[in-house]
Amino acid sequence: MCAYEYYTYDDYIHWEGDWELIDGIIYAMAPSPVKNHQNLLTLISFTFQKELFNCKHCKAYIEMDYKVNEETVLKPDLSILCKEDKEERFISIAPDIIVEIVSPSTAKRDEKIKFEIYQNEGVKYYLLAYPNDKKIKIYKNINNKFVKEGDFRDDKYEFKLQNCSFEIDFKEIFERF
Repeated sequence: MCAYEYYTYDDYIHWEGDWELIDGIIYAMAPSPVKNHQNLLTLISFTFQKELFNCKHCKAYIEMDYKVNEETVLKPDLSILCKEDKEERFISIAPDIIVEIVSPSTAKRDEKIKFEIYQNEGVKYYLLAYPNDKKIKIYKNINNKFVKEGDFRDDKYEFKLQNCSFEIDFKEIFERF
């Protein structure tokens, strides 16, 4: 029999280092991301920020805690919120868009565990970015289910949010990457 310790947000806020908390179980984040991870995240963040500049309703956050509940705190690579969140210390409502940069050490968590959590929480778009393959998978939440919109490398995609719509050119991102 295996015993697991169970943790809550009150425990999480006292830990040093980078962690995620999923259903009361702690997950260590990998050491500082490799250059490809950082470079792709920077390019994606810059591109979204540039497109959101004229949208007064949406804000982008890099690696900000998303407190789903007392037992689950995630740290998405990029979160975009288009509604007001009065909490300052963490994201307390489902982001409209979440981007995760997938590495071999995080693939299972990003593609399965977080996928289900984000889907159930009502995240509108979930993007999985694969630096080694130079592609981004986009999922759109339709009737509480993520539906794959496609794999994007050289394509543009239009994001339609409640108060803003904008297009991202993934070819431009990967040309600079």
